[in-house]
Amino acid sequence: MTSPRTIVIAPDSLKGSATAADAAVAIAEGWVRTAPSDSFVLRPMADGGEGTLDAFEKAVPGAQRMSVRVTGPAGTAVTTSWLRLPATEELPGGTGVVEIASTSGIELLGDERRPFDASTLGFGQAIAAALAAGVSKLVLGIGSSASTDGGVGMLTALGARFFNDFGASVAPGAAGLEELVSADLSALKPLPAGGVQVLSDVTNPLRGSTGAAAIFGPQKGLDEEGVERADAGLGRLVAALDRADLADVEGAGAAGGTGFGLLVWGAQLVPGSAAIAELTGLASDIARADLVVTGEGRYDGQSEAGKAPAHVAQLARAAGVPVALVAGAIQADTSGFSAAESLTEIAGSTEAALADPLRWLRDAGERLAR
Repeated sequence: MTSPRTIVIAPDSLKGSATAADAAVAIAEGWVRTAPSDSFVLRPMADGGEGTLDAFEKAVPGAQRMSVRVTGPAGTAVTTSWLRLPATEELPGGTGVVEIASTSGIELLGDERRPFDASTLGFGQAIAAALAAGVSKLVLGIGSSASTDGGVGMLTALGARFFNDFGASVAPGAAGLEELVSADLSALKPLPAGGVQVLSDVTNPLRGSTGAAAIFGPQKGLDEEGVERADAGLGRLVAALDRADLADVEGAGAAGGTGFGLLVWGAQLVPGSAAIAELTGLASDIARADLVVTGEGRYDGQSEAGKAPAHVAQLARAAGVPVALVAGAIQADTSGFSAAESLTEIAGSTEAALADPLRWLRDAGERLAR
C-alpha cells in the first residue's frame, strides 16, 4: 500500500473560466477520488492580476478582507475589498494588498470597453483606504487593468493634481491625457514606511511600439488611431511630470502605464509570481512536499518567460520535488514536468473545457493521482 503523500497544488487562474483558488480546490477534489489518504497544501498563485488577493488570503493566516467602495473604471461605484496581512515586528501596521483587477479592472466592464474614459481612480482610492488604515507596507497587483491613463486616476486619488490649459482638472482616462499640460504632486501622499511593492510580470516600457498603448491598448478597445492618440497622451504625461527617466524602465507600461505612475510615486516594480511565492512562503511548503501541481489557462511558448507555473516549477526542481502541470490547453513542450494534463484533451474540445472547467480540473486531478 502506498504511503500517504503531501501534495502542494499551486495553479494560476484559468482566466475567464476559473479562479486560481477554485482551480486548486477542484484538482484536490479529483485527486482524492484516486488517493483519498493524501494530504494537500493549496497555494493558489497569481502574477499581480486577478486572484492576487485570493493567493495571499489562502496562504497567510490571519489575513483579513477590508471592504471598500470605490469609483470603478466606468465611473460608477464598485464595492470591493483590499487585504490586510497581520502585523509583524518589522511592519507593526501590517501589509495592505490591493489589486487593480477588483478596483479598476477590465473584468468590471463586462463586455463593454471604454478605451478613452476608463480610469484607475478606484485603484488609487483603495490604496488611499489602506494608507488611512495605517498599513506599514503596500503590495499592489496591477494586472488586468481597464484603462490607458498612465496611472493619473490613481495618483489623483493619492493627492496629485493634473491640469489643462485653463487650469482645470483634466477628464478621467486617456481622454484627459490629451488635454494635459501640467501637474502638481505637492499634496501626493507619502509612501508607507515599509515601501510599496508592485507585482507585475509585464516588462514593457511606457511608450512606443512595445509600450502600453500599442501592446495592451487593443484589448481595451483602442483601434489603430486610438493607439496613436493614447501613446501621444502618455507622452504629454511624461512631459508634464518631467520624468522621461522613468518612461523606459521595464514595467513602466504595465496596466496602461500605471507602472509609470507608481514609479513616479516611488514604488518598486518586482516580478509578480516570484514575489507572491516569496511572500506566501511557497518554497518552504514545496520543500516538505512529495509532489507539486501547477497550472494555468494556456501553457504556451510565453509560459516559461516568468509566468506563475514556470516559477512554481523552478522552485520544485530546486527542491528536488517532481512537478506536474494542468492547463486548459497545452501548446508547448512539457518534457520538464513529471506529468501533464490538458483540459481540452480530457473534455474533447476547447468549448467543452470552457463550459465546465471545474469538472475537467477534477478529472485532471484524478488522472494525475494515478
